Amino acid sequence: MKDLLQQYAAVAGQDVVQHLRQLARSLQGLKVVHVNSTREGGGVAEILTKLVPLMQALGIEAGWEVINGEREFFECTKGFHNALQGRPTVLTKSMIEAYEKTNAVNAERLRPTLEAADLVFIHDPQPAALLHFCPGRKGKWIWRCHIDASHPYRAVWKYLRNWVAAYDASVFSLPEFAQVLPHRQYLIPPSIDPLSEKNLELPDEEVQTVVGRFELDPERPIVLQVSRFDRFKDPLGVISAYRLARQLTPLQLVLAGGNASDDPEGEAVLKEVMQASNGDPDIHILLLPPDAHRTINALQRAADIVLQKSIKEGFGLTVAEAMWKAKPVIGGDTGGIRLQVINHQTGFLVRTPEGAALRIRYLLHHRDHLLDMGQRARRFVRENFLITRHLREYLVMMISLLSGQEERIEVE
Repeated sequence: MKDLLQQYAAVAGQDVVQHLRQLARSLQGLKVVHVNSTREGGGVAEILTKLVPLMQALGIEAGWEVINGEREFFECTKGFHNALQGRPTVLTKSMIEAYEKTNAVNAERLRPTLEAADLVFIHDPQPAALLHFCPGRKGKWIWRCHIDASHPYRAVWKYLRNWVAAYDASVFSLPEFAQVLPHRQYLIPPSIDPLSEKNLELPDEEVQTVVGRFELDPERPIVLQVSRFDRFKDPLGVISAYRLARQLTPLQLVLAGGNASDDPEGEAVLKEVMQASNGDPDIHILLLPPDAHRTINALQRAADIVLQKSIKEGFGLTVAEAMWKAKPVIGGDTGGIRLQVINHQTGFLVRTPEGAALRIRYLLHHRDHLLDMGQRARRFVRENFLITRHLREYLVMMISLLSGQEERIEVE
């Protein structure tokens, strides 16, 4: 485990790792449990895959549990997700009953672990009700919301708030995402793991092999968006932008992604994307398995420009991933993308397909600017969005909660 920390010292710096060790001294032997709704697929699972082992390497007894549920439960929680991002959503009595019953059943299974923990991190709405079913808890419970909850659909938020208000603290990615709650609130943006298969350096031969496997033309520019097939990721808008841009610039579009096990809408959105592509041989729609990390890595390195044209976005880890590979990102002017894409510096922020097409054409015709912007993007991620920074802020929060310090964020 000590070797794991030293691997990050080579990327983030020895002083960064030493600071982590200093912060963790007072947390030795602490029992910490993270709970979410899927072991793979989506940014939360990717973060926990490495965050938990890093906590363990620092002497913290960290664990990761996943709740189980049937389709109606995940239909309900997908409704929560959409509603938190502002979409009017109707949840039936049956869906709400499935949500509460599923949390109760999972609590029965996990109760010994959760009630014995010193700190429990509950990620997003899916397991939010677990606290209610663990009356014997001894530790602090934190609700970690990874979603853009800046303008939630009020009827659904009112229901969810009843569950999360009882937590000891909550964590949001940006100030504007936070909601009024009767406990401490912390701001901790997500991060990427520079040593994961999705982000480590790859030999050129492997990148070119992936380009050949998907029959991409290495002589023409590649524009890429990596994301779940989700309407908030606006894949149809990406196709519109591609069609506008290619009127003046030959290029190829790759839409690469998959479906998380807790997202029942993905199949319907994928069908819409297939219909919109209308058989265009230069639109490559890749439905990748959850473990295709090196493939995504290679596609990001092969791309000239990466898009993340989301309409709503909690953070958008694919933005930081692409920037780490020195790629300029054209992103939707929303949520956590704004925190990463510094307009005209590390990429461009856009609101429409027309705006995205304009920026695609500009970068492809100004290669020197494209390369400079990519280098600035990589430096920006190194300074702000690596998992070592993420872990440091978690450690500081844990010390604050356990020591009873009163620093907090006030939300008007």
